[in-house]
Amino acid sequence: MRKWLAGLAVFTLAAICGVPAHAFGQGFEQEYQKTVPLAAGGALHLENVNGSVDVRAWDRAEVQIYAVKRASRSEQDLSLVNIDVDVRLGHVSIVTRYPQDQGVDVSVDYRIRVPRRVLLENISTVNGTIHVTDVDGGGKLHTVNGDVDVIDCAGGFSARTTNGDIHEELRGLTAKAPVELESMNGSILVALPGNAGAELDAQSLNGDFHTEKPVTVNGAFSHGSFRGKLGAGGAPLRIRTVNGAIQLAVWKPSV
Repeated sequence: MRKWLAGLAVFTLAAICGVPAHAFGQGFEQEYQKTVPLAAGGALHLENVNGSVDVRAWDRAEVQIYAVKRASRSEQDLSLVNIDVDVRLGHVSIVTRYPQDQGVDVSVDYRIRVPRRVLLENISTVNGTIHVTDVDGGGKLHTVNGDVDVIDCAGGFSARTTNGDIHEELRGLTAKAPVELESMNGSILVALPGNAGAELDAQSLNGDFHTEKPVTVNGAFSHGSFRGKLGAGGAPLRIRTVNGAIQLAVWKPSV
C-alpha cells in the first residue's frame, strides 16, 4: 500500500510540473508559463515569427510569460520550436527559436504581463498582431502581416507593419522621443490628449489625411499629406502609409 501511494505521489508531482501537449480541433497545442523579475523602468525584448503578441501592464516588478504553441500537422513539431528566456539586471529577452533548414507549421501566441513603467525596446513578429495596453514608457513594435494596437498607454511607441493598420491611443506623448509610424497597406489612427504637442510630418500616397486636433501648417498641404505643428510642438511624429488613410483624433479615457 505504501509503495502504491509513493508511486501515486511521484505521478501526481510529474503531472503538476509537466505541461503536456494536447489535441485541439484538427491540431495540437502546448502551453508555456514562466515568471521572471523585472523592476519598473526595465526593458523587454521579444521576437516571434508566427503568432500574436499581447502585452499588458500590471503593478508588479515581474514579467509573466504565457504562451501557447500550436501545430497543425504533428505533435512532434511542438518540441522543435523553443522559447528562450534570458534575464539580466533590468532586462528580459524572449526569443522564439525555430529549427534552421526545417519547415515546421507551428504558431506561438504570447500573453505578457509587464511592470507598468517599462521600455518595450523591440517587440516583433512576422505573421500576427501586436497589442499593447496600459503601458507607460515607449518602444518599438514591428510586424509584417498584422495590425498594431497601442491602447491607453503613455510615451512614444514607434510602430511598423507591411499589411495591417496601426491604431494608437495615448494618454500622453513623450516630449523628446521621436515617434515613427509606418504601414504599406493599412490606415493609421493616432489619438492624443488635447494638450499634446508634436512636430508632425504625415503622408499617405493613396489615402486622405483627417484631423480632429488643431494643427499649424508648415509648408505644403494636400489631401494626403501634412507637415506642421501639433499644439505647441514637441518631438517629431512621422506617419507614413501607401494605401490607407491617416487620422489624428482626440484621446478619450476608457470607461
